[in-house]
Amino acid sequence: MQIINDRRALHLIPELDRDLPKTMAYLRESLEKLNCRVFSPMESALCAYFDFGGERTLAFRSDADALPIQENTRLTFTSAHPGRMHACGHDGHMAILLELARRLNEKKALPHNILLVFQPAEETTGGAKDLCATGIFKEYGVEAIFGLHLWPGLTAGEIFSRPKEMMSRSCEVRVDIFGKSAHIAKAEEGIDAMAAGVEFYKRVMALEAALPKKVFRLLKFGKLESGTVCNAISGHTHIEGSLRAFQDEVFYSLRAGIVSIGKDVERLTGCSVNIYMNDGYPAVMNPEKLYRRARNAAPFQELEKPSMITEDFSWYQKTLPGLFFFLGTGDTPALHADDFNFDEEILGKGADFFEKLAENFQ
Repeated sequence: MQIINDRRALHLIPELDRDLPKTMAYLRESLEKLNCRVFSPMESALCAYFDFGGERTLAFRSDADALPIQENTRLTFTSAHPGRMHACGHDGHMAILLELARRLNEKKALPHNILLVFQPAEETTGGAKDLCATGIFKEYGVEAIFGLHLWPGLTAGEIFSRPKEMMSRSCEVRVDIFGKSAHIAKAEEGIDAMAAGVEFYKRVMALEAALPKKVFRLLKFGKLESGTVCNAISGHTHIEGSLRAFQDEVFYSLRAGIVSIGKDVERLTGCSVNIYMNDGYPAVMNPEKLYRRARNAAPFQELEKPSMITEDFSWYQKTLPGLFFFLGTGDTPALHADDFNFDEEILGKGADFFEKLAENFQ
């Protein structure tokens, strides 16, 4: 099947961030054989426009970048680029959109025009945001945009989504606490940055726990380093974690709470507390009305709860109505694992689903 050939060819040539010359060349060569307009709205992005004479357009998106991971799958088509791998399924996403393009090429009529979008930098700097800034969605009268992601742990070949909360907003939290080191025998001469770090951690965890259970959020720390030797008061504590939420009011309330706790710990301990938090990607929030329209056009399964993983598809949803889906891969290695792989037969299910949306969406 050509869809499998596409996936394997793209899997061989993983490229990073916005430096995607081989990937873009493969996509362009495949698309230029079809009856569509192929153009590049920005660096390392490619679009294919199928004009069916409609007043409005539907868009379908695939990410195109890979990860800086040394592949360990032992596939016959393993990465030809050392230290780079399509470990997040973007090779599969691109193959699905190329198959959709071939199917569109055979159609005489559709209720909408179709715009296929291949974007860079999903894994790094949020290429979706820059693509929205080009104005192509307004230029082509795009009514809605759809995207999907291969997803381990869900039934292989089944499509899943949910209304409202789908994938979380996130930001990194990095904390540096500076005290004064002193020999333990003269502890009164020091300012204990380790004790301050423990106090900061306890208070932040209490802040998160105080929210109602029905509020989807995550605030956890995965790294804590403090001190240099066993018999000296620590002069520096470093903590790293992640804050994730869906509603902006929850996200910014927790951020403000973290900053407030830092100031309290400074006053309590005499240490200085420096906190860094980036903005990250917004949350992927599926509009309920669009969700119902899509489900009527192409039935799919509903997820019980959202994912706390992030996706830059959210930037499209800030510009126009957008809906995101998961395509189950079954019991496979995790995304971003060096041995991530899946049964390629499921890719046809993704193309089938997108084709139904293109045909039946009202």
